[in-house]
Amino acid sequence: MTSWEDQQAAVQTAVERFGRLDASFANAGFGAARGFLEESIEHWRSMIDTNVYGCALSIRAALTQFREQNSGHMLLTGSVAGRRALPGSLYSATKWAVTAMGESLRAEVADTPLRTTLIEPGMVDTPFFDDKPKGALEPDDIARAVIYALSQPVHVDVNEILIRPSNQPI
Repeated sequence: MTSWEDQQAAVQTAVERFGRLDASFANAGFGAARGFLEESIEHWRSMIDTNVYGCALSIRAALTQFREQNSGHMLLTGSVAGRRALPGSLYSATKWAVTAMGESLRAEVADTPLRTTLIEPGMVDTPFFDDKPKGALEPDDIARAVIYALSQPVHVDVNEILIRPSNQPI
């Protein structure tokens, strides 16, 4: 995620293999223990680089191709934590940045046929958590939300999908 050369290569590989790039999904990220005295500063830097800078690089790499072909759909993985500040959570701050990037990109391309969707999951049973949270969503729940956004007619831009387990309080 944090290598500009790798981001460009991924887009180029897709275009070479399929002739175009219909969608790009910036979906990498990781968290940290809550508390501003927790985790190492190196962990923080790596998380910020991946969650924020990596997402921005994904946008930049795909946007060049999308503009050339005058079509495309950029999806970004935000989080409920990017809508509700979590106490002592630098992770939450990185996801607020992704939320802002999604809205900023949408505004930048508003006069084009390009689309932008921010997927904002709550608790999902993934390796993000050491132990499965009670009542967590399954990865397929998020995949269906992504497919929903991608399957809309080209004149429909689903800007955000905030998806949580029904028992998640935040």
